[in-house]
Amino acid sequence: MSVLRSEYPRPQFVREAWMNLNGTWEFENDTAATGQERQLNLKEHLEGTITVPFCKECKLSGIGDREFTLGVWYKRSFNLPVQWRENGRRTLLNIDACDYLTTVYINGTFIGQHMGGMSSFSMDITNALTDGENTVTIFAKDDTRKPTQPSGKQSMIYYSGGAHYTRVTGIWQTVWLENVPESYIVRSKCTPDVDNSSLLVELTCKNSHGKNVTAEAFYKGKKVGSAQGKVHNNTAVLTVPLSELHLWDIGNPELYDIEFTLGDDMVKSYFGMRTIDFDGGMFRLNGRKVFQRLILDQGYYPDGLYTAPSDEELQNDIKRSMAMGFNGARLHQKVFEPRFLYHCDRLGYIVWGEFDDWGLDMSLEGAWKGILPEWLEILQRDYNHPSIIGWCPLNEIVPTADYHLIKQLIDMTHAFDITRPILDVSGMTHKPGLTDMLDDHDYEQDPEVYRERYKPLTEGKEITLFNFYRDAPDFVGRPSFMSEYGGICWKIGDNEGWGYGNAPVTKEEFIERFKGLTEVLLENPAFCAFCYTQLTDIEQEINGLYTYDRVPKFAPEIIAPIVSQPAAYEKD
Repeated sequence: MSVLRSEYPRPQFVREAWMNLNGTWEFENDTAATGQERQLNLKEHLEGTITVPFCKECKLSGIGDREFTLGVWYKRSFNLPVQWRENGRRTLLNIDACDYLTTVYINGTFIGQHMGGMSSFSMDITNALTDGENTVTIFAKDDTRKPTQPSGKQSMIYYSGGAHYTRVTGIWQTVWLENVPESYIVRSKCTPDVDNSSLLVELTCKNSHGKNVTAEAFYKGKKVGSAQGKVHNNTAVLTVPLSELHLWDIGNPELYDIEFTLGDDMVKSYFGMRTIDFDGGMFRLNGRKVFQRLILDQGYYPDGLYTAPSDEELQNDIKRSMAMGFNGARLHQKVFEPRFLYHCDRLGYIVWGEFDDWGLDMSLEGAWKGILPEWLEILQRDYNHPSIIGWCPLNEIVPTADYHLIKQLIDMTHAFDITRPILDVSGMTHKPGLTDMLDDHDYEQDPEVYRERYKPLTEGKEITLFNFYRDAPDFVGRPSFMSEYGGICWKIGDNEGWGYGNAPVTKEEFIERFKGLTEVLLENPAFCAFCYTQLTDIEQEINGLYTYDRVPKFAPEIIAPIVSQPAAYEKD
């Protein structure tokens, strides 16, 4: 049987020695999360089977069980190549996402835990391995309704409803093994320096103090730069000068290849050279004003929920958006997998990196545990993607949220990444002094009302923002981001559901409303970006430009000319 999602899962950090563990695993529900007390990690066989990396709630898992459960167990065996255990080599177990608190056992022995449903993590399992067959057992505890646990758009009740959809429990991205030398590179952080035609490389290494490391850059197979350095305290910093400068841009995604070598460890990667300027809320890419024509993408699939059924479908969602005239997306209430970001890089498609913060009560004393550690892991994993042009960790939080926690979150993001703008909260509430841009969520359906509401911004006048709490600063004098608008309901067939406002009666009425709302934002020089809600229908929410199963509701050749019209912001 072919293994679904068999492609290499981490295109920005590639090693030759790896093994995909997706496929059929033993599986067992643990409704009350008592399995650890009952030592299910030592149980010879679990009760059923599941297809990994798909969650139990979706069709592709082979189960389709949508009932709440506090825990799930997974188990399978594997055999390692003999050379993986020679010369002090190490074997790492990589789990690219598992919701939420994950415990790993190898041959019944506890290895470690990871908290977070969106970030990828790795565990060194070498010391628990034996020659011949080995067994990996994984327990995922997932209390979706716990207020200290972020859950994104997962429904808190049995049925989906409103803007909340079917839950995702346990493993939902690829599980795989990786073999490395005793001294190896853990991760890279690559920062383009366009002004000096060079790349700053920071490598985090393991068991490597005092060892030499090299970086070699290539453009279309031609070597265009190299650097050498030494590891100090498991960190190496290199500056790679480039003999040729090619800028990554929207629709023109020039990419370089790069190879890192530390002793016997060699990692292949890639990078893009581009600049982002956002002083005073302005947004420039490679020195020119760019209007961000974004679509809201929540990354749900009818057969896989959080998990795309194939790598091709990851690419196709980007191509569907581009066909409608959009140049990027807000990746909403979900951290998208590395291969999606790889395709964004490869296709020249810009995105905002976000977090699944809904469900986390930011007013609680212990709320920091549910966001700070995992958000840092996400920043570390995704920093190198040139397609990511901004970060937004929070969405529509209420004024009771802990200001000090939000400040710590934004300060940490700024400390890790000085190159991108940060939107502290998308919609409703901006905390004073924390955001690089201002935004609004406004689902007004009448284009003329919309136009008049934001017209004063063109005259430098203050306005009463439609969706904002009043501790937010005003838009006046700052180009801003309409980060959610539209959401026009359009039903195909017998699919019942909801969208914003009264549903148009005819296709012509839909197009007229879509065109009117979009042109209000394109024609207003106070806006540098918009985000239309949304790319596809999701379950009961039928405000997509495509149906849930990705059939276009309107011909792209009708929508694209509206979206891609020149914007007042882009004019000099």
